[in-house]
Parts: sequence; structure tokens; C-alpha cells
Amino acid sequence: MFDTSEFIEEAIASLREKIDDIAIIACSGGVDSTVAAVIANQAVGGLLHCVYVDTGFMRKNETEEIEALLAEQGIENLVTVKAADRYFEALKGVTEPEQKRKIIGELFIRIFEDEQEKVGAKYLVQGTIAPDWIESGGGVRDTIKSHHNVGGLPEDMTLSVVEPLRDLYKDEVRELARALEINVAERQPFPGPGLAVRTLGELTPERVEVVREACAIVEEEFEMAAEAGDMEIPWQYFAALLPVRSVGVHGDVRVYGETIVVRAVQSIDGMSARYSEIPHRILQKISTRITNTVKGAANRVVYDITHKPPGTIEWE
Repeated sequence: MFDTSEFIEEAIASLREKIDDIAIIACSGGVDSTVAAVIANQAVGGLLHCVYVDTGFMRKNETEEIEALLAEQGIENLVTVKAADRYFEALKGVTEPEQKRKIIGELFIRIFEDEQEKVGAKYLVQGTIAPDWIESGGGVRDTIKSHHNVGGLPEDMTLSVVEPLRDLYKDEVRELARALEINVAERQPFPGPGLAVRTLGELTPERVEVVREACAIVEEEFEMAAEAGDMEIPWQYFAALLPVRSVGVHGDVRVYGETIVVRAVQSIDGMSARYSEIPHRILQKISTRITNTVKGAANRVVYDITHKPPGTIEWE
């Protein structure tokens, strides 16, 4: 049985032994990075500098929510970097999923190197967990998908990487969040590259905005339905934009729009998952809201009924 108190005590001791100078950590507001940040903050206090990077691929209102969350945890050295322009420029014309992840990962580190120079950091603390490095491949393992905090790390990186959660799975990290009384324990997983991996094909501000609105609608409708007792809340749920265009109609106007896919799964640790059986009336409401909200940009909504395996949870 996983002993959270023992793990926290050992992790704090290990971090104090490893970190003897200024460290920085990427605080995305997700379960993994927030737990890592809180433990690191308890271990080394003022030596830790937290950096939140607004990549332009975050969910609706997420930046403000994350800043408030981290402040509540007593993390004082917090900087928000507005980097959307840099990310869109670096990813212009890129459509291949692995290339996207590697570009996002490398730019992620370059931004941190900029912050490193400002504060003189020597260490990079990451919320990497076991599925991240398992799925990123290496050795005898096949690469399922490169996680930006693993497969995207540049070889010439000057920071020493410290990963206190490296051997844990998502359910164990959630247990830590509950033990630490962090208000992220039940938050659904969100990929490090954000909406970039939910926008299949070319990444443009306009296409990402469609996904942002569609994801917000999916989250709102599922959470309201679960609160009303109409369905079980999925482990992870979102929308993705597919570069598949088809003919549709809005009023009397013919439109040629792309396709939104809704994805919802039940899982324990993300290593395997089964698609969630969502009542049709809820999916119908989501479809209507999405097509009315992003008129012309997307005119079809489909629901993904693929388990993992053979599919992955995210589409890229």
C-alpha cells in the first residue's frame, strides 16, 4: 500500500540533499507539477522559483486559475511568462505529432534557460511521472508518444533535472495531493503540450481557439450532468479538432468546416482506459452548443468510443 506520509518525508529529504542552489520548476497547475512544486517548496523554500508558462495552448481562463491556485499554496517566487507568440512561431506549418511535441519540449527548456539566467538557477524540478517516461520510449521500450518533459529535452540543456515523482503513477500522485491538501487532487489530467495536441494538423491561434471553446463546453456539460446525477464523471474528458473538412449547413448557408471529436474515458493511472458511456442527450447538447459557438469553423461533432489500447487517451 502506498504510504503518502513516508513518501513525502523521503522526497523532502532527497530534494534537500540534491538541491544546494537555486532551482526552478514549471508550474502548469496540473496534479503532477503542483504536487512536485509544493513538495519542493517544503524542501528548499526560497531556493525554489516557480515559472508558469502561458504557451497559448491553455484551457479557457486557466492562466488566472493557476496563478490563484499556486498563490494559495504559499509559493512566493512565481513568475508568469507570456510565450504564445513564440510557440505559434516555432510551430508554424508543423503538423507531425512527434515533431510538435519535441518543438514544444525544446522551447519549454529554452524559456526556462532564460529564467535560469535571471535567477541563477542550477536545477530544474519537474513533475515527471512513470507513464511519461514509459510512453516516451528508450532502451527496449517503443515510443508511444514523446512527453514534452522527456522526449523534448534538448541534449545541450545546462540545467540539472530533478524529478521527485518519477516512479509514481497518476493515482498515487492524486493521493499525495489529498494528503498535502492541495485543491487539484480530483482535477482531470491535462497534457503538458496543452491544446497543441488536441489541435490536430496545423496550429494557428484561430484553430486553437476553436478547441479551447469546445473543451470548455465539454467540461461544463459533463460536470453539470455529473453533479445532477445524470452520469459518472469521466477520469478525463475533452474535445479535439480534426483536420477533416466536410460540408454542413448553418441556416440557409452552406459551410465547409472541420470536425470536433469528443473524448471521455475512465482510467486509474492513464496506462489503460475504457471509453465512457455518455447518455446521448448529453452528447446531443454538447454537439449543439459546440456547433452554435464555433459556427463555420466546425460543423460536425463525433464521439470517440475507442479504448486504450488500441488508441491513446489523447489524439496526438
